[in-house]
Amino acid sequence: MDYKNFPYRIGFGVDVHQLVSDRKLIIGGVELEADFGALGHSDADVLLHAVCDAMLGALNLRDIGFHFSDKDPKYKNIDSTILLRDSFALVKNKGYLLGNLDCTVILEKPKVNPHIPAMQKIIAEILESNEDQISIKATTHEQVDSFGQSKAIKAYATCILYRS
Repeated sequence: MDYKNFPYRIGFGVDVHQLVSDRKLIIGGVELEADFGALGHSDADVLLHAVCDAMLGALNLRDIGFHFSDKDPKYKNIDSTILLRDSFALVKNKGYLLGNLDCTVILEKPKVNPHIPAMQKIIAEILESNEDQISIKATTHEQVDSFGQSKAIKAYATCILYRS
């Protein structure tokens, strides 16, 4: 079988950001009410960054930092939904679409679960998918290490892409 034309590709992405005061907490394109946010060059949306890396990795297109450098001032405080949209354009240019996405957000507080339907809607719209193709789960780190002590946030994402 010709690997270049393989009908399915699987990708994995992970992202971590430090939590600091005086920043908005944006996860999956949704602003959560908190007295802190994720530190980053962009809006530091850890979930969307992990999704970008999963899709890009599935097609051997490197990572989000390769395409959207944190050294480039045009990406300063950029809305990560734009990065997701641009990453998906690269996926479509290679002839693939999203089969499904499975994500986990690790954050001690605030609770992410009430916001998951809104996140699914935003991501599904950008990825030209249905909300039932977008799985988002949330967990704490049981007060262990920097994640459990609310010093950082992490997200994992796995996707399957199929040749359109």
